[in-house]
Amino acid sequence: MRSPSCWGSPPTPFAYDTGSGLIGAGLVGLTAGAVAFGLLVFLFASRRPPILRLGVALVFAAPAAVAGYALVHGITKEAVPSEVWRQIFCIVGALFVGVSALMRLAAPLDARPGRSGVA
Repeated sequence: MRSPSCWGSPPTPFAYDTGSGLIGAGLVGLTAGAVAFGLLVFLFASRRPPILRLGVALVFAAPAAVAGYALVHGITKEAVPSEVWRQIFCIVGALFVGVSALMRLAAPLDARPGRSGVA
C-alpha cells in the first residue's frame, strides 16, 4: 500500500518518457501527489458518516502500519535470531503504529488535543 502523497510517483516516469524533461517530470509528480493528498484530506474533512471517515482514515493509516513493520524489522534484523519471533515483533509493531495512526485520524475533531471545539 502506498501513502496518498506517493501517488504522484507513477505519472512522473510517464511525463519524463513523453518528453517533459527532468524538471517537468518532477513538477508533474509533485503536482499529482499534492492533488491526491489534498483530495483525500478534503474527503476526510467533508465526510460526516463514520464509516466513510474510517475508510479514508484507513487509506492514511495503512502505510503507517507498513512503516511500523519495516522499522521493527530493521531494528530486530540482527538482534533477534529466530525468524518466527522477528515476524511476531514486526507484526506487533505494525499493529501498534497502524492502530495509533488510525485512532488519531478517526478521533472526532473536538476530541483532539489543542482543539477546544469553539468556533
